[in-house]
Amino acid sequence: MTDDVDRNRRHFLTVATLVTGGVGIGLAAIPFLASLKPSARAQALGAPVEVPLGSLEPGEMIRVMWRGRLVFVVRRDEEMLSRLPKVIDFLRDPDSEVVEQQPEFAVNEHRSIKPEYLVVEGSCTHLGCAPLAEFDVGPADDWFGGFFCPCHGSRFDLAGRVYNGVPAPTNLRVPPYRYIREDLIIIGQESGAA
Repeated sequence: MTDDVDRNRRHFLTVATLVTGGVGIGLAAIPFLASLKPSARAQALGAPVEVPLGSLEPGEMIRVMWRGRLVFVVRRDEEMLSRLPKVIDFLRDPDSEVVEQQPEFAVNEHRSIKPEYLVVEGSCTHLGCAPLAEFDVGPADDWFGGFFCPCHGSRFDLAGRVYNGVPAPTNLRVPPYRYIREDLIIIGQESGAA
């Protein structure tokens, strides 16, 4: 009978030790597994950004940050849109043939879902400088308004298309975006108009 008691006690101690060890390993793994999760800052950097368009007047531009990149949102008026065909002869890639520069919905003359709103990354494709918005027609015969990079002289039209003879090799990039409502877009998600 003593052998039975010792065997039962030994079995109980073995099971209790294994359970306690398993719980200890599980609790020790929690901080390790939590460290693999991206931080709130990292999640925010990659998160889509909602941009309200309701207060944006024709001819105005707002700047937003998405994934650590500057993005320009321009509300073009009718006069600005009428200048787009006039500049075609001065552009390096007027038809946006470099596919990686924009989502499929932006391969058009105005490079946007809706002609009125332009959404482009505010980073010169030469060396990554931030171009300035120069929307007025300039003194030069070939300047119909757009973006000018003062660092090395690259110029882009009101659709973000690059001019000939400037250091920037390609058009400004169009990030993925979509309309949630008529007056609200979300940058970082793509699926066309609302």
